[in-house]
Amino acid sequence: MAKAIIVGGGIGGLAAAVALNRHGWDVEVLERATTIAEVGAGLSLWSNALRALDALGLGDQVRERAVEQDSAGIRDSKGHWISRADAEAIRTRFGSPIMMHRADLLDILRAALPETALRTGISVTAAHPDGAVTHSAGTAEGDLIVGADGLRSVVRRAVVGDITPRYRGYTAWRVIVTPTEPLADLGETWGRGERFGYAPLSDGRVYCFATANLPAGTPGDGLAELRRRFGTWHAPIPALLAAAEESAVLKHDLYDLPDLKTYVAHRIALLGDAAHAMTPNLGQGACQALEDAVILARVATEDPTLTRYDAERRPRTQMLATRSRRLGTLAQLSAPPLVALRNTALRLLPTSAQANSLAPVLDWTC
Repeated sequence: MAKAIIVGGGIGGLAAAVALNRHGWDVEVLERATTIAEVGAGLSLWSNALRALDALGLGDQVRERAVEQDSAGIRDSKGHWISRADAEAIRTRFGSPIMMHRADLLDILRAALPETALRTGISVTAAHPDGAVTHSAGTAEGDLIVGADGLRSVVRRAVVGDITPRYRGYTAWRVIVTPTEPLADLGETWGRGERFGYAPLSDGRVYCFATANLPAGTPGDGLAELRRRFGTWHAPIPALLAAAEESAVLKHDLYDLPDLKTYVAHRIALLGDAAHAMTPNLGQGACQALEDAVILARVATEDPTLTRYDAERRPRTQMLATRSRRLGTLAQLSAPPLVALRNTALRLLPTSAQANSLAPVLDWTC
């Protein structure tokens, strides 16, 4: 039986382990953290990701723990519409995205693996193209090494050398709150160099996210800063922030990767953020990791050279990373004349253009 060593126990790494296991591989997942958990974060999964999860045999379980998400569109900070989404057209053409807690997806993926497959508290220090991995508990060898160890991947060095992630100029906050009243709708609000969005979860809580243009590493004061920045924006944003708890706020600077020249080297393949970390503006980071996992398992089973995996995944993921970066640049505009021009252009854009723009993102099949 062929063996795969997966470095990283996040969504991409666990999905790769599930996919390879379903193809008959013996899998071993090495995770640096002592426990697998992500709290305080929601996750949108579009139809392409749901197809990947269906291929893993997990789609129905995921849908049971999620809620359908139909975005109303984009507003300005006073609540005036900038762009209205044609949710029905998107649902008919592609299927609606779903929203769930990130930890729930991790639970489902982990439960689909043999209990012995996951080893936590293991720090990988080096990967080698011949299939060997050096880590804090010794070494491991496999017929395939999967680098699913995120933005600052150790495994990636064995494939393309040292690559420096690029800060995109803005910071993100995430928080899950229990609202005092049900949401009437959902969507995003764009200001000048700032954004705020919210979406319901299946248990009645609400996932909120926000961004602001800031130098990398800027210290923040958590909830107080969110209330200062967004507390006067349109309803229900002030009420959501009033219901939030300081301990639930997560703050992260946003980075992406330059285009890599390859995702593979001999027995090593990269997936997820290790290969194509992208900004969250398209909601495709986790979705692309799930796609990667399905394609990698199929290709690695059929073609040990892995060249088909690189050929299938690199053009698509790098195209999406570029689109996400450009969308973020547009959304984070701060100069008043440019913001006014952006908002006017979006108001004039026909709703059909939005559905058409989603086709290259969502029209993916396994």
